[in-house]
Amino acid sequence: MKKISLLVLMLVAASAAHAGGNVAAGKEAVAKFNCASCHGDKFTNPIDPSYPKLAGQHKDYLVQTLKAYQRGANGLAGRSNAIMEGQAKALSNADIENIAAYLNSLPTELVLKK
Repeated sequence: MKKISLLVLMLVAASAAHAGGNVAAGKEAVAKFNCASCHGDKFTNPIDPSYPKLAGQHKDYLVQTLKAYQRGANGLAGRSNAIMEGQAKALSNADIENIAAYLNSLPTELVLKK
């Protein structure tokens, strides 16, 4: 029983450490991958109205969306977009967590509650 409890505790701790993301590293990653070229300099004014505003978006949504783009159209629960698939495939899991943490931390124009 002690082994199971210890294993569960270790898994929870590892998950929590990984899930947080690093805002400063995320800021560096969005610059490195040039996310602003499509989503706008403040991530609130994309160059095309069909592109999403990312500033203040829910972190979990951003993580799942980037992972869906990594899977592409052929993957289970994947998303298809030629630009985003190419960008997302270059990201590590840490990059995704960090980018999501950074974008979530930004001031938003999104309506989060009604």
